[in-house]
Amino acid sequence: MTDAAFKSEFLQTMQARGYIHQITHPEELDQAASKGVITGYIGYDATAPSLHVGNLITIMMLRRLQQAGHKPIVIVGGGTTKVGDPSGKDETRQLRSHDEIQANIASIRQAFGKFLTFGDGPNDAILVDNDEWLSKLGYIDFLREYGVHFTINRMLAFDSVKLRLDREQPLTFIEFNYMLMQATDYLELSRRYGCVLQMGGSDQWGNILNGVELIRRVDQKPAFGLTTPLLATASGAKMGKTAQGAVWLNADMLSPYDYWQFWRNTEDADVGRFMKLYTDIPLAEIARLEALPGAEINEAKKVLANEATRMLHGQDAADAAAAAAQAAFVDGALSLGLPTVEIASGDLEAGVTLAQLFADVAGLAGSRGEARRLAQGGGLRLNDKTEADANRLVTTADLSEGVLKLAAGKKKIVLVKPV
Repeated sequence: MTDAAFKSEFLQTMQARGYIHQITHPEELDQAASKGVITGYIGYDATAPSLHVGNLITIMMLRRLQQAGHKPIVIVGGGTTKVGDPSGKDETRQLRSHDEIQANIASIRQAFGKFLTFGDGPNDAILVDNDEWLSKLGYIDFLREYGVHFTINRMLAFDSVKLRLDREQPLTFIEFNYMLMQATDYLELSRRYGCVLQMGGSDQWGNILNGVELIRRVDQKPAFGLTTPLLATASGAKMGKTAQGAVWLNADMLSPYDYWQFWRNTEDADVGRFMKLYTDIPLAEIARLEALPGAEINEAKKVLANEATRMLHGQDAADAAAAAAQAAFVDGALSLGLPTVEIASGDLEAGVTLAQLFADVAGLAGSRGEARRLAQGGGLRLNDKTEADANRLVTTADLSEGVLKLAAGKKKIVLVKPV
């Protein structure tokens, strides 16, 4: 089904901004979303005190649902976190205590309020904990009521199980039950709130299908699933992972300045895509910004960083982060009288490797081989960002405020200026 075929504002927006990977019953879902308010949910297990940027795309999916006039439900997995989702994992998740899970839930709740409007209105978001019903299920009752609707054959065919077994990694019986618990969540939300849509990352497709089929089979009611592609950066890195670790959403685990810097360091090829997924910037403006030539794309990156930081931490924090970046990178670097070397503009336009820059241009490494070893050890930085590949090409697109800032270790810094 193409974006032109969708009639509902919700699915048109989801398609245009790149959220859709798979949909069950797309025509039925589109019709339901066109006729009136639908209720949809996404679940989040409380495995840490904060969510991270990897979770942000699904929070934005709930935001798009609400922006289109529909009702989002956030499930915090007080029950499912006790088991652990095996999807996309090679190892069994660490089992957490009830108190630890509840403390994590209390901590992660704050992020949702930055993107969703909660309340009692027809399309206001609500937050529920699946421990409310999962903890009350007796094991025999659970097996008799729900287990009869699932076959081992089908469960083994889902990627969350199949990939683990194909890699000969152990899958515990408690994890094997996870998809039944998630399907039970969907059925419970359908009965309590009239929920008809579950969304998630593409690794959740099997779990979502189980819930859709359970509701349709047991209650003969409409139920739909929608997944988004699992995101990687243009260079293939996992979204939201850096050399320093996860990009957390809670300010006490990652400062607004570091959050701003994460978005500012987006790869050129990802700027437009990330604006569509992670901001409310209109599509026409995104098209203009992502088409900026050469080093001007850095201005688009600043717009992305400002808007993403504003949405999570507020306008004041975004402004402060942008000002701090300006002071630290440009004003600070230039005012400290850092050594500056020149490079021919034509050479930089054609592209030079980081190893060449560090060894041949800036003199920060005795040889290109030494520059490569420095990069492998995490001691090579370009524009305050650690670079692991000394062979990657640097071009005018990497200029920030007209210069390149090279650092070897913590103290050796050189500015490179094209002439």
